[in-house]
Amino acid sequence: MATLYLVGTPIGNLEDVTLRALRVLASVDALACEDTRRTRALLTHHGIRTPSTLFSLHEHNEDRALGRVLALLERGVDVAVCSDAGSPLISDPGYPTVREVVARGHAVEVVPGPSAVTAALTISGLPVSSFTFKGFAPRKPGPRRRFLELELASPHTLVLFESPHRLAALLQDALQVFGERPACVCIELTKKFEEVRRGTLAELSEEVAGKPVRGEVTVVIAPPTRAERRASAAGARD
Repeated sequence: MATLYLVGTPIGNLEDVTLRALRVLASVDALACEDTRRTRALLTHHGIRTPSTLFSLHEHNEDRALGRVLALLERGVDVAVCSDAGSPLISDPGYPTVREVVARGHAVEVVPGPSAVTAALTISGLPVSSFTFKGFAPRKPGPRRRFLELELASPHTLVLFESPHRLAALLQDALQVFGERPACVCIELTKKFEEVRRGTLAELSEEVAGKPVRGEVTVVIAPPTRAERRASAAGARD
């Protein structure tokens, strides 16, 4: 039976890839990737031949690409799926494909790799024993604020992805919702110009407003303190 491999790829530094991922990428005859140029660069860097079948699978064509994946699996051809960076499906395409492949009884294997979520958590200096990852916040102010308010009383550290162009707005809304909580803004993790900014939401909001950032951004926000949770619970009872 053919297998669908979900292959984690580097989030920046091309050396951050597992031996198993390299072996799978070198052995499969079909590769479905979010951006063929990004994946070709990874293959070239590690001296891996381009597979005989290489095609795009991204959010705008996944319905069509899914049919191709299924046809290959049904012919007995192993297929690997890669996103631009990190793990497929995690704020990236692939969920409809995996759901349908599983429903049809094909084998699926995950080849874990780097993650901006765990990288940001471990470098943030904030609590990591439990966390909530919510992907990208809504673009518009009203939905974004309501999105954040859902986590107001959560005892878990919050992790978000954000566009550099909307980072200032996100931090300002987070300050309004959460108050002076500690937070961390991680920019271009594992890349040449990696930058990690730590402080309160007020400090980070002011800093970003005065110095816009460029590149991939992951935001980590501390959970409420025990005193804040007790005060929130008392307020809810009143």
